[in-house]
Amino acid sequence: MIRAVIMRPSLVATTYTALSLLWVMSASAQTFIDQKAVEEVLAIRYDRLEDIPEVYYDYYDIYAEDSSGVMARNSFYNALGMGDSEKGKRRARAVELLNRIDLAFLKPGDIIVVPDTFDIDFRAYSPFPRYYEGAREYDKLFIIHKSIQAWAAYEYGELARWGLVSTGSPDKTPTPTGRFSFTWKEPYRVSSLSPEGEPWEMYWVFNFYVERGIHIHQYDMPTDGPTSHGCVRLVDSDARWIFDWADPWQTADGSVGYSSIGKKILKQGTMVLVLGEDPPGKADLFDHNGEYPTMKQVELPDDPMSIPAVSDQQKYFDRLSRQSASR
Repeated sequence: MIRAVIMRPSLVATTYTALSLLWVMSASAQTFIDQKAVEEVLAIRYDRLEDIPEVYYDYYDIYAEDSSGVMARNSFYNALGMGDSEKGKRRARAVELLNRIDLAFLKPGDIIVVPDTFDIDFRAYSPFPRYYEGAREYDKLFIIHKSIQAWAAYEYGELARWGLVSTGSPDKTPTPTGRFSFTWKEPYRVSSLSPEGEPWEMYWVFNFYVERGIHIHQYDMPTDGPTSHGCVRLVDSDARWIFDWADPWQTADGSVGYSSIGKKILKQGTMVLVLGEDPPGKADLFDHNGEYPTMKQVELPDDPMSIPAVSDQQKYFDRLSRQSASR
């Protein structure tokens, strides 16, 4: 059952002045994340993971008391401290990120999920466990989960960061599941699939499947379901963070860019797991089986190595590892 939470309007109603700065509209009427606007939300970080508070959620029906529009939205922003201020805008962006929805285009009948705590480390809202026992032996482990369209980075089993992704279109160019490793990286490339006269510019490119040319990178992030040509799209601040955080392969001549393809590989890069199934539409971070929404909790494999290798490179290094272990 969906419960409508009614918030009483403030005595002083703020004017709705495009607080929904999170989104931009394409010519095809598809909405995308305004990647500059979300940087503040994603930048808040606590020194210790254990200091991050637990967060609870509730349903909110903006139009429960007033279906006229402006006053309903004003009441919502005021009730949650999201007035026309920098703090208010940041909170609005957090709500929009978690719901993958544009508040400016809500209509009567739309219900959104709202956290009870704002202005905290974004890991507080993570669907990934804060501690992953299976990753304790790995200095770095990177996970992409297609079912919820999100990613996570672990350091010795502790969640370092997480965020949203857009993976490959399920019907045409799905992102493959399985176990990989990061390979080469480039701060900027133009996609080889670009149509003539329309370069698809990719920033903070990190490849993990050389044979198919599949990378993670910054690009337009739609608010609906998976839509890419197989690669994994990220918002700019996440892509830059991963570019600096993850390790590329080590080659004999020390090159790590696109030109390193074909060089002798001395050591693989950070392990990459691609898990889950393609969602039928827009991914949802929440379960809606009770009176209150709850953040979905991703189940991760007990042993990351139990996930089958997919790329030829990964299979080759698995064979080397088995041969070394049998001696």
